[in-house]
Amino acid sequence: MTQPKHINIANYIDDLAKSQPENPSIVIPESRDKSGQMHYRQLTFAQLASESSILARGLEEAGLQKGDRTILMVKPSLDFFALTFGLLKAGIVPVLIDPGIGLKYLKACIREAKPKAFIGITKAVLAQKILGWGRGTIETVITVGPRLFWGGPTLEAIKKAGQSAEAYTTRIVSAEETAAVVFTSGSTGVPKGVIYNHGIFNAQLEMIRDTYGIEPGEVDLPTFPPFALFDPALGMTTIVPDMNPTRPAEVDPRKIIEAIEHFQVTNMFGSPALVDRVGRYVEAHGVKLPSLKRVISAGAPVPAKALRRFSTALSGEAQIFTPYGATESLPVSSIGSHQILLEQTQSRSIRGAGICVGQPVKKMKVSIIKISDEPIETWDEELRVPPGEIGEIVVQGPNVTRSYFNRERSTALAKIADGESNGFHHRMGDLGYFDDEGQLWFCGRKAHRVQTADALLFSVQCEAVFNSHPEVYRTALVGIEAQAAKEPVLVVELEKEGAPDKARIKTELLELGQQNEETRAIEQILFHPSFPVDIRHNAKIYREKLALWAQKQLR
Repeated sequence: MTQPKHINIANYIDDLAKSQPENPSIVIPESRDKSGQMHYRQLTFAQLASESSILARGLEEAGLQKGDRTILMVKPSLDFFALTFGLLKAGIVPVLIDPGIGLKYLKACIREAKPKAFIGITKAVLAQKILGWGRGTIETVITVGPRLFWGGPTLEAIKKAGQSAEAYTTRIVSAEETAAVVFTSGSTGVPKGVIYNHGIFNAQLEMIRDTYGIEPGEVDLPTFPPFALFDPALGMTTIVPDMNPTRPAEVDPRKIIEAIEHFQVTNMFGSPALVDRVGRYVEAHGVKLPSLKRVISAGAPVPAKALRRFSTALSGEAQIFTPYGATESLPVSSIGSHQILLEQTQSRSIRGAGICVGQPVKKMKVSIIKISDEPIETWDEELRVPPGEIGEIVVQGPNVTRSYFNRERSTALAKIADGESNGFHHRMGDLGYFDDEGQLWFCGRKAHRVQTADALLFSVQCEAVFNSHPEVYRTALVGIEAQAAKEPVLVVELEKEGAPDKARIKTELLELGQQNEETRAIEQILFHPSFPVDIRHNAKIYREKLALWAQKQLR
């Protein structure tokens, strides 16, 4: 069987180096001068192809081999992108871990990954040495930046060793070979390592390109660094934003707007928190961003209020797309702001229908099955629920990961073997249903459902009712321990402006709840100053922590 030419997505870089060699591939903010003007550094596609090949050869000279798992802890930079594609070219497996998960979980993730090598900035290598990360498996440590009291090569030494007059040949890999291990931020406990093979990377690339009509020559502003890794393979120029990527809710909107206007950005990825913050600014100041063809936002449901605000800056044809998916499967479905903001869509959400996440993208098969917290070994059509009934969302597709790294129990809980297709279904851990038009509606995480003595409540379905209040920023449904079952409690975070009358707002929220069948059982409302949220996107609410807080408040 003939090997597909681009089974290793690093091959795209070499092709683009020939078709658009002088186009910028990666643009990095460097410093501002006295007048406040930002100065940038960049790599063209030809330079990225050359640098990544040099690094691939240099890494091999340092003893790394195809299949070796390698921790990569380098900030978004020219070196980060060149290293990532260098690793892929050599068939070496980058292990990516959210640095904000905390030292305890970082050490656990590294131990679980059993890496052979560690590539990190000076600060990261210092922590690795002092805290013993990967002790027992790490054989090679490469320092990006000044090396202190430890040995091992620096990145500059790797580059020097990789210089050669001979062209580097990207290593041949199969679709099933591991390409990367990505540790999600995780809502509870130690994050799980999601295994990406080369076939999945290719499928994701094609599905993202085809779903959104992305074309070579476009300019992207990815405010979540991992998404930038698709840009060079899609032929897009990546503009790395001037921001702390772990704090999107605190971004300076002016810096985002500055980059969009300066580079005539056509595509932007932003978390719901960033879309909300920038949207408030553009609405208040009448900012227009006509170069944007599309904005993509994921990581948590995006409030309609946030979409409406940001949309004021877009041209009539441009939309904000909110794909539904997860690290294990992205994208699953997609919907644009034109449809989300339609009166009929919004009125259904306000009445407790949940959040519409659109139709499944091409090549994705989505099913709704009976809710269960137990492993399901084998697929059976009897698992399906009747049309319109809320159940657990399960998916099949070429972009769906097969397993977690060294987590057999987690894999068993998330995957269902399918004998007929010789494949599997992935359980998203989310609840939802299809409407009569084939649109998928998201009702909340399975772990966040609240079983009361009389009803089963779904978090997002209920929260959408209360989020329609103009003085509410966001809400979270939690269940606290009662005598025979859970007691539902609505925790509310208000908008920051003004001095809210909490007594009045509470009365109004209770009245809203009584108008909807799904929310009538909610009689307890608590106000919280600032919800605990995920590290990645600053938007995914940690309801488990809020439940413990609510339990203490109501003792």
